[in-house]
Amino acid sequence: MNKLTHFNNSGEAHMVNVGEKATTHRIAVTEGHILMQPGTLQLILAGDHKKGDVLGIARIAGIMAAKKTADLVPLCHPLHITRVELNFQPVNEESAVYCRARVETSGQTGVEMEALAAVQIALLTIYDMCKAIDRGMIIEGVQLLEKSGGKSGYWQRKDE
Repeated sequence: MNKLTHFNNSGEAHMVNVGEKATTHRIAVTEGHILMQPGTLQLILAGDHKKGDVLGIARIAGIMAAKKTADLVPLCHPLHITRVELNFQPVNEESAVYCRARVETSGQTGVEMEALAAVQIALLTIYDMCKAIDRGMIIEGVQLLEKSGGKSGYWQRKDE
């Protein structure tokens, strides 16, 4: 496919018609991470943050983001999501928290946008909860790792 699908033949933005597409089981896996000061990571891991369980709240925020993606991205279809799973991996050597999301549905369009939104909002929630002690945090590396389902089938990121 070598054309942008969200524009019609006149160049106007439109929502893609997925009505004729087959309903298939669709999965998207995404990841990203947030870099922070070592003390910030230790505070998160110790569970001593005055706002509560940072990673637990970030997980709920990511799930909510996946469910609300169509409300936030103008041409994204509302989907019946059947699964949202977020996992966090703190890495002391990098002073970072990695987040991975897996989103699933049975439908006529993919869940890549929902999985990307889940990771970004989960990481943004970590930033929000910790910004009072560390405004220099950096969110980076948000990307699609793999997707399956639909006419295009399976795709996986190949790191070079």
